Amino acid sequence: MNRGLFVKLCRSVYRKLLACVMACATFAFCFSCVRAQGQDRAPVYYPADIQYGAQIFASQCTACHGENGDLIPGVNFRAGQFKRVISDSDIRLTVTTGVPGTAMQPFNFGASELTGIVSYLRNMSSFDTKGLMLGNRARGQELFEGAGKCATCHAVNGKGPRVAPDLGDIGSMRTADLLHRTLLDPAGAMLPVSRSVRAVTKDGKTINGRRLNEDTYSVQLIDEQEHLVSLVKSDLREYAVVKTTPMPSYKDKFSAQELADLEAYLLSLKGVK
Repeated sequence: MNRGLFVKLCRSVYRKLLACVMACATFAFCFSCVRAQGQDRAPVYYPADIQYGAQIFASQCTACHGENGDLIPGVNFRAGQFKRVISDSDIRLTVTTGVPGTAMQPFNFGASELTGIVSYLRNMSSFDTKGLMLGNRARGQELFEGAGKCATCHAVNGKGPRVAPDLGDIGSMRTADLLHRTLLDPAGAMLPVSRSVRAVTKDGKTINGRRLNEDTYSVQLIDEQEHLVSLVKSDLREYAVVKTTPMPSYKDKFSAQELADLEAYLLSLKGVK
């Protein structure tokens, strides 16, 4: 074959291969963008979060969007129609920053409230608001301080015992679903950071308490008598994280309405403002 013809043929093949590679790369990039935007949704939306979101929507959003979410032209939440939203992150951003030039104002919602709003909007078409069980915060506080005996271990904004974590900002720290599961199955829903510890010193003294801080060499805790204790791990005979909890399950103790009331109170605790 003529050398010049061969070189020309190779150049032609190279250009076609390069064009093919660039096209594939562009397609892959665009696909990944669409995938990242379109599939950025929670793998599952929990009933408690959906219900919490429905309550927030009813009190904060219906004045402009209507009960069915279809009063704004081009928007129909029940039909899954949004103007600027593809992903769950888009919903959170729109709610917290608002939409300039429109009546959509920014809302100062916490993480649990945003989770509720997103969960409800994604499930608005199938959620039956007629069966919505509204919790009463005042009754929930009475249960917290009375029949539930929660106040015998938990403080609220520094007022109360320190045996268990202060719940003053629990409504901002935990989603409605996690609070619901914790009330039904405390041990199963407990986060690792909330687990207590059991330590046995070299002289045989046993100390049980709630961890405040821990590093490789030491641990600081509040014991069952609410004393601050600092322990050096090398001075301990035993040290273990306890996977059980003295917190009772309210599954069979409270009715569905009482649980809703208690959850409403806990979700209202957003810290001292």
